[in-house]
Amino acid sequence: MPGGAPGGEGREAGADPSPAGALLVVGDVITDVVARHRGPLAAGTDTAAVVRTVPGGAGANVACWAAHWSCAEVRLLGRVGTDAAAWHERELAACGVRPLLVVDPEAATGTVICLVDTGNSAERTFLTDSGASLRLAPEDWSDALLEGVARLHLSGYLLFSEPSRALVKVALESARACGVPVSLDPASAGFLTALGVDRFLELVEGVDLLLPSRDEACLLTGLPDPADAAAKLSRHIPLVVAKQGAQGALVARGGSVSAHVHAAPATPVDTTGAGDAFTGAFLAALLSGADPHTAAQEGCRAGALAVERVGGRPPERR
Repeated sequence: MPGGAPGGEGREAGADPSPAGALLVVGDVITDVVARHRGPLAAGTDTAAVVRTVPGGAGANVACWAAHWSCAEVRLLGRVGTDAAAWHERELAACGVRPLLVVDPEAATGTVICLVDTGNSAERTFLTDSGASLRLAPEDWSDALLEGVARLHLSGYLLFSEPSRALVKVALESARACGVPVSLDPASAGFLTALGVDRFLELVEGVDLLLPSRDEACLLTGLPDPADAAAKLSRHIPLVVAKQGAQGALVARGGSVSAHVHAAPATPVDTTGAGDAFTGAFLAALLSGADPHTAAQEGCRAGALAVERVGGRPPERR
């Protein structure tokens, strides 16, 4: 597994360097093709769009935003194809992330087509080819990955294939044995429906922090109200932070919502990766010693910054 240099140059807001241990993110590294169009797609003919190819992947995006928001070391374990391995490694290192990329000799790097309707609050639709990303497997894991790690974060996309589900089990057991807390982002309401709620909750047993979107929280509980959903989830998982987009975020623990954090103002250009930005900044703030409410405020600030950019990565470091 080739690795880049660890990075970090301070939180976006200019906080002092953090003495916290490293964050290890395990998840997907994807090539995003973002097509920004206005209005409905014209079936059977052309629709004008602005198209860009950018680095993405929920796990990789979270790692990049965490590094952007904090001075703590951020590492990323992911799997890519030979077609784009060098590019993704360079892009991650440029964001201050230490890339621990497994190069798959058979499968190509995963690709997502992001259709962004610029006339509809920059809402996006994904066409997903997971490629090598969901071929991450237990043999790609080593307990040594947790050395110096203060928190392990898992991308929920790992739950949607048999090899990466097995990796999640091994990583959770390893983290539990080392006393390392684990967070997880469910990742996709569509894939969650196919996996099944009961199966998901079984697979995430042992996670101490869940970061679902509004739709994911409601799907996982069968409740239409996101606050009720977050509260119910927090009876099973110690801390639940439900991301609400333009409505901010809900912090729940012990069966009740303890805080509703308002979103930061933003003019959306592309909502791709906004939830990943929230998660990365939230985790960075937790590692620097912030309480969940304050960390959620940081997450909302990052999410607002993300929607004003094309793609799911943070701006270049200043």
